[in-house]
Amino acid sequence: MEKITLSVQGMSCGHCVQSIEGSVGELTGVSAVNVSLDSGTVDVEFNPNEVTLDKIKETIDDQGYDVQ
Repeated sequence: MEKITLSVQGMSCGHCVQSIEGSVGELTGVSAVNVSLDSGTVDVEFNPNEVTLDKIKETIDDQGYDVQ
């Protein structure tokens, strides 16, 4: 398992948290997702043999947020 912290712009409310945690959490290979509105970050624990970092970033981007 790998853990990564992504900086994400555009998150402002509980719906943002639910949107990202829900969509990223549904990806095969993702075992944990934690969104922090205060710091503007998303912590993801994932299996790189099952899902790529690019796929995780793309999933967040598809929800309308800007991944740094």
